[in-house]
Amino acid sequence: MAAPGWALAASATDAEAASGIRAALERGAAAAVAQLGKNDGFLGNPAVRINLPKHLNDAARLLRAMGQGRQVDELITAMNRAAEAAVPQAKALFVSTARDISVQDAWKVVRGGPTSVTDYFAEKTRSPLSQKFLPVVTKATEKVQLADRYNAVAGKAVGLGLVKGEDANIQQYVTARALDGLFLMVGEEEKKIRADPIGTGSAILRKVFGG
Repeated sequence: MAAPGWALAASATDAEAASGIRAALERGAAAAVAQLGKNDGFLGNPAVRINLPKHLNDAARLLRAMGQGRQVDELITAMNRAAEAAVPQAKALFVSTARDISVQDAWKVVRGGPTSVTDYFAEKTRSPLSQKFLPVVTKATEKVQLADRYNAVAGKAVGLGLVKGEDANIQQYVTARALDGLFLMVGEEEKKIRADPIGTGSAILRKVFGG
């Protein structure tokens, strides 16, 4: 069965296919950044809210039982605020990557699954975005009292094989979860475009993704 966008995409030119991908990505990125890159963009959204890793739940419960619940909540809030501060860094890289897409890749993405645009850009930008996000996240979490304790506990858990290496440091953990949330929201916007390209009001999106 053809993917959404196949019927009319077949009549689009190479330039239109590339333009459609750029438009879809820019629209999705702008919407995702607007939703996430603000106060409570992560913290207030259950779909992307960053919680403590599962291996630290027992430690968090113990801390709460010892009257340190405020510190635990402070850490969780700081993690989400860090993600909210980092997300706007993504927009410029998304746009530049979209402008560099090849015609071959553009057609492949147009004819792909419901989040193929998002998946393509996740593959191309996740690593450089991680480098952009990490300093922002580090600055936002370095003053939180439990951050160093998290890193100490997580580091020991890695040695026991209980935690993935990328989760051994709170800054790296938050950066990874922030990127997960960002691409999730971009993907949701892409699904909307593919489901109703006419409703976007964009002629190029209608032609490339219409069906």
